[in-house]
Amino acid sequence: MSELTGKVAFVTGGSRGIGEAIVRRLAAQGAQVVFTYVNSEDKARAVASDLEVAGHRVTALRVDSADAAALQRAVNDTAKRLGRLDIVVNNAGIGGKGAFEAVTLEQIDQMLAVNTRAAFVVAQAAVRHMGEGGRIISLGSNLAERVPFAGATLYAMSKSALLGFTRGLARDLGPRGITVNLVQPGATDTDMNPASGPTAELQRGLMAIPRYGDARAVAGLVAWLASPEAQSTTGASLVVDGGTNA
Repeated sequence: MSELTGKVAFVTGGSRGIGEAIVRRLAAQGAQVVFTYVNSEDKARAVASDLEVAGHRVTALRVDSADAAALQRAVNDTAKRLGRLDIVVNNAGIGGKGAFEAVTLEQIDQMLAVNTRAAFVVAQAAVRHMGEGGRIISLGSNLAERVPFAGATLYAMSKSALLGFTRGLARDLGPRGITVNLVQPGATDTDMNPASGPTAELQRGLMAIPRYGDARAVAGLVAWLASPEAQSTTGASLVVDGGTNA
């Protein structure tokens, strides 16, 4: 598996869950990976160390995705230090549910900063360093297209914006040979939404295939979108949710 040999990838939120699976998959396929984290320093260092021992080139950077200037610096420094930037994966995100009337302005700003604005900021910084064959991949949510339960309005709004972002940017960057795509997972077994969690049975009940997704399967789709095989796939929204939105 060396389809990405010689490529440099920048992944936000890569210390755990789906992000960690993506970092591991891109590295396994030959990419040199730089990933960000904000809180899980021990976990981030362990992921980087584990992959380095296996012979991969991986760097962990502490960057808050709510800090636009820090994100810009991280992207620019990565491209300058490694001499190129080929793949961007906007994975960092925060969740949360609650009554619509109780949502505060601070919660709105934080959710949009991390789940929505960060993707725009990272991509804008990255395309200045990308050539033909570049890849921009964002991680959204199946809730962007269908919200089957109450309490997820703010989260769904923040993720649905990535649909327009992906389609618009695909048009902007298509003439340069850079693809832009969106992966929208459903319930995936991670520490943020474990398959044994308090709402797990409710979520399974919404699926056509009633089992939680595997982060490695999502990572596999991301890796395919980053590969040469996906050169004609752009502006696409690919849902990985066990048929919840079917």
